Amino acid sequence: MVKKTALVTGASAGIGAAIARVFAANGFDLVLTARRADRLEALASELRAAHGRTVHVIVADLADPGAPSRIFDEVTRLGVTVDALVNNAGYGLAGGFFRSSWADHRDFIQVMVTAVADLCYRFAPAMADRQRGWIINVASVAGLVPGSAGHTLYGAAKSLVIRFSESLALELLPRGVHVTALCPGFTYSEFHDVNDMRAQVSRLPKWMWMDADTVARQAYDAVMRGDVVCVNGRVNRAMVSLVRHSPDWLLNRALKHFSKKYRRV
Repeated sequence: MVKKTALVTGASAGIGAAIARVFAANGFDLVLTARRADRLEALASELRAAHGRTVHVIVADLADPGAPSRIFDEVTRLGVTVDALVNNAGYGLAGGFFRSSWADHRDFIQVMVTAVADLCYRFAPAMADRQRGWIINVASVAGLVPGSAGHTLYGAAKSLVIRFSESLALELLPRGVHVTALCPGFTYSEFHDVNDMRAQVSRLPKWMWMDADTVARQAYDAVMRGDVVCVNGRVNRAMVSLVRHSPDWLLNRALKHFSKKYRRV
């Protein structure tokens, strides 16, 4: 059996931790990276015990522009060959654009956009040389629908990740590397607790939500099939389809109502 290793960013909780579990269950060793060492070590111990996998932990904050290069250097030092890259690290800045400092927006763009491209730039060439590899860039349904008030950069960042992944997929497919932009909708995780939006989004109906384990399994299946864009769940796929076929005036009215009810502006 050929040894394979997956590198997962933002692996300390939520979708990232769930994706790490799916890769481990499918025979991959892991490199886990995030800011919280205790969470990473706990997950690493779990995966070693449950699946007998080799798991490395690299503590890094992707808001630091130097973090991707340090992750790459540490992986190289460990002698690990990365066959799968999962760019999952992310968060949201609640409220309107001018409620956050520019430093916060700068760090957000670094984590959500620049680090994604940086890590792909560093790890994908070796995958292409080996004629085998898988990349999952975790985007969002927010990148496929028009922007709304609040979380001003979030949809824009995710839209860029989707378009970047589509182009990268076309470049790398002839060299045996599959790239998937994963587009979950509302998912049960710490995401809304971290950005202090739990109270608002808890008012959303239960049928709009998915669990992280289901999203992770769909992500793994999608990249292995070679799907370029994966929208998780029938509800989210129906919503994206509806948006694509609805007039702008109706979308703007609906998004104005959504922003007022479920977003802090």
